[in-house]
Amino acid sequence: MQPLREIRKLSDTFYHYFTMNITTQLFSKGDLSNKDTIPSKQREKVAEKESVNYFFPSYLSMNTIKKAILATASIGACIFLFNFSSKPERQVSTCLELPTSVYSSIERNGKLSSNEKMDSIFTQYNWSELGFPVITDEIKLALQHQLHVLENSNLNDSRRIGNLKVSFGELKEVLELLIQRAGTQPSDLSQYLNPMQTWGEDRMGNVHFTGYFTPILKVKKVKDNRFKYPIYAYPKKWKGKLPSRQQIEHGGALDSLDLVLAYADNPLDVYFMQLQGSGTVEFLDTQERSLFRYAGENGHRYRNIQRFFRNRKDLSLSNLSPEGIKRFLMKHPEKMDSVLHYDPSYTFFEPKVGLAKGAANVPLMEEISIAADDRYFPLGSVVLAAMPVYENGRITHHEYKLLLPQDVGGAIKGAGHIDVYCGNGALGQAKASILHHYGRLWVLLPKKNEQVASLE
Repeated sequence: MQPLREIRKLSDTFYHYFTMNITTQLFSKGDLSNKDTIPSKQREKVAEKESVNYFFPSYLSMNTIKKAILATASIGACIFLFNFSSKPERQVSTCLELPTSVYSSIERNGKLSSNEKMDSIFTQYNWSELGFPVITDEIKLALQHQLHVLENSNLNDSRRIGNLKVSFGELKEVLELLIQRAGTQPSDLSQYLNPMQTWGEDRMGNVHFTGYFTPILKVKKVKDNRFKYPIYAYPKKWKGKLPSRQQIEHGGALDSLDLVLAYADNPLDVYFMQLQGSGTVEFLDTQERSLFRYAGENGHRYRNIQRFFRNRKDLSLSNLSPEGIKRFLMKHPEKMDSVLHYDPSYTFFEPKVGLAKGAANVPLMEEISIAADDRYFPLGSVVLAAMPVYENGRITHHEYKLLLPQDVGGAIKGAGHIDVYCGNGALGQAKASILHHYGRLWVLLPKKNEQVASLE
């Protein structure tokens, strides 16, 4: 009842104030000076009547006018009481302004200088300590591709990744939410999404970022004295455990199965294309051009050939990049087999037409598509990254980017290593060769329904 009394009181005050102001404006200075000659009650009635008639048509009665003024005053009073009531206001959700880069105390390789050990593979992180990129048209297109990846994935209703459970519906919700915010840098994500940080390579949040690319390889359809190193299709009819690299390349285990797709002039080029997972091949004898895409592996555990050189005291090689290894083996071809056969894993290909695609069968996009271990970063998920930025021979800071798991690789295992796609040919190779540093990763997942409701 108290609000009603307040409304009535304010309405009456407004009415009297309104008519009083009109009345005082209708008397001239002379009239006011002679106001004692007019009986006070009569003077008030005349003034009130004349003042009202001056402002309102004569056909409106005083009762109608008073009701109109009362209604207007009531509306104003309601607005006043609503806005300034002593009752507590509804909680308004906070929209955070998120930076696009982060500058912090880091080592030359991008690792955070000081950090604490994490207890779980994934830990919820606070948005107030994070940043986020602008969702450009390119990222929007990649997110739309990722919807197709998710729809074609084998993700069941619920699946475990590390210490978390995710569902098809949750990953789809994240993608749709981000697509809706294309063209902006979203500031309301704290209301809808949880960033779940991975503990990285060292359980302190540091994730190893490497790069891969689509090489361009000169090949021939027909074997000759120079182009004699085969590139194989996957042996679908093979029964039992597939042969090792040494058995394939040196023992001829697949020679009789008619699986050769092309012949290269250097086994090391074939090996590096296998590491990248795909490659563009140009046939010198037929002038054809094709994409050789990852078709599977032989199931043997991958061993990095860089370790071969680290474990050999008799071999002096300071530059362990692909280019450095290639230069060394060109000078020492007699060591080629022993180096390559150190890695028993072997990748097979299938010819395709079109753009380079990963395991998810969508076009790979530079610095957006990544190869990752899908036990922790499922195909179809969205990952926020603090990605290392290389300047003047060192990592100067980290830039926030959206990365999309769209590929896998035998060398990419665990929650502490991802491979970022860097493009085609020599330019892609140059970008990939630089990226060998550390950053951080967060898998984006929806908040629980009750959490969202409490913020809205």
